[in-house]
Amino acid sequence: MDKRTILAIVLSLAVLLVYQIFFAKPYIPQLPAVATNQQTVQTAKATATNAAVTPQISTTKEAVTKSAVAPRDIKVETAQYTAIFSTRGGALKSFQLKGYQKDCTECTDDIYPRIKNLFTGSKEQLTPKSKGLVELIDVKEGMPYPLAITFPESSIDIAPDAIYEPSTAKLDMINAKEKQRLVFSQTYNDTIKVEKIFTFNPDNYTISLDVKVYNLTDSPLNQIPKLSWQQYADPKQEEDSYGHDGPVASVAKSIERQTIKDLNKEKIYGPNVLWGAYESKYFIASFIPENPSLTSIIMNRDASNMVSVSIKGQKELIPGNQSGSFNYTLYLGPKENNLLKTQNVGLEDSIDFGSWLKWLAMPLLWALNFIHNYIANYGVAIIILTLLIKIIFWPLGNLSYKSMNEMQKLQPKIAELKEKHKTDQAKLSQETMALYKAHKVSPFGGCMPMLIQIPIFFGLYKALLYSIELRHSPLFWWIQDLSAKDPYYITPIVMGATQFIQQKMTPTMGDPMQAKLMLLMPIIFTFFFLNFPSGLVIYWLFNNVLSIGQQYYINKKLAR
Repeated sequence: MDKRTILAIVLSLAVLLVYQIFFAKPYIPQLPAVATNQQTVQTAKATATNAAVTPQISTTKEAVTKSAVAPRDIKVETAQYTAIFSTRGGALKSFQLKGYQKDCTECTDDIYPRIKNLFTGSKEQLTPKSKGLVELIDVKEGMPYPLAITFPESSIDIAPDAIYEPSTAKLDMINAKEKQRLVFSQTYNDTIKVEKIFTFNPDNYTISLDVKVYNLTDSPLNQIPKLSWQQYADPKQEEDSYGHDGPVASVAKSIERQTIKDLNKEKIYGPNVLWGAYESKYFIASFIPENPSLTSIIMNRDASNMVSVSIKGQKELIPGNQSGSFNYTLYLGPKENNLLKTQNVGLEDSIDFGSWLKWLAMPLLWALNFIHNYIANYGVAIIILTLLIKIIFWPLGNLSYKSMNEMQKLQPKIAELKEKHKTDQAKLSQETMALYKAHKVSPFGGCMPMLIQIPIFFGLYKALLYSIELRHSPLFWWIQDLSAKDPYYITPIVMGATQFIQQKMTPTMGDPMQAKLMLLMPIIFTFFFLNFPSGLVIYWLFNNVLSIGQQYYINKKLAR
């Protein structure tokens, strides 16, 4: 460590210490007395318009004392995840997915020792550095936790940080066979009681949330539930050009995505909200309302860069001494098509395959998964899939290469026609087409294989880029993630070389300028592929290799 680094660390610690001693204010938990005063004002306004509906609420010593209790954590652990709930809001504080490691460029395995072992024959065991589990929640101090529920525009609203009483201290469901419940309850001034009932399934990522509201008075209450997911959005973090981090919803079966940087004001969608969520490229935290036709969704970002996605339910009148309920289904987990599809609300559309390309991406992904059932390496599965696609289009490729060879043979006659009819373009076109017809050659025959493979290319591109099955899936050596670019650009460069070889083998059509432009294509393709998923580069690379072999076979056969 050099002197500048040491000096920077020392100065940073000194600044932090001075700030903590002289400037930082100690955190003081906010008592609901303030919230109660606000609610008193709201209640007063509501009373002015409808005195029969809303009872007068006053601050009580019991409410202040109860809310002054420090929040506690409740741990729920299953084979799929570890969830930490807080009694503050009866909401989620942490949700870690087991079996999924974070993306961390600073934590990946060191490649240089592996390359050294490869060439020296060393058998030194290399232990990969820990990346940590994927965490779905990121909130800062003072922000409400996700899955907090409030009742805005209601007779009585409860603050999102109100303290709830839990039914148990923890739930250990790793070896559980049946569903288990965690109940949070909160009584507000002996006027209203709210229960948040979470029901966990030990076998999947689905959680049921039932919110029951008990009217403890003799007068009716109007309640409108609002369930929210909060997430901190770091303004310094660069947005992923290949993925989306932020709010998303399905409104009338149309996917609405909102970029965080453009979320400058509150956006409201609905009704007919099938589901709302906060998503990343491979993971999603979603909530599904019981009554989509009566539900709207609100997306917002405040001055502290807290992004919120909230679903607002219908207005419900709860008679005196009776209860009302609001039901939701939660899915917090990976964006795996088969798992999302089980929700039966189109949640699988959150995987950004595109409305048209998904019809190609899904069969290709199915084929990859089918091959992967027998070959436990997605990279090898991609190579096998490439071979299968090549076999399917082999006859078409043969026709294409034969057509290009015939076209090359016709170039002298085409040149004669150009010289003969250089002042009459209509006659030249007529004579040229007659020449093609006489020799049974199509000028577009050489382009057909490429044109047909373009949709397959884009379909596979979407499948490799957005399918969580390929996330962190290795091929060998330096390629440890087929959904990410080649970190050393080896495969794109090799791919460019094979593209150049294939182009040199392709018969020219007589136009020197066109031939020069075609020789530039390998360079252009190489630059395009530098940041493409390495799995896609491997597909194109092996497709080129197979095409070179096929073209060599056809050229040799025609030369006899």
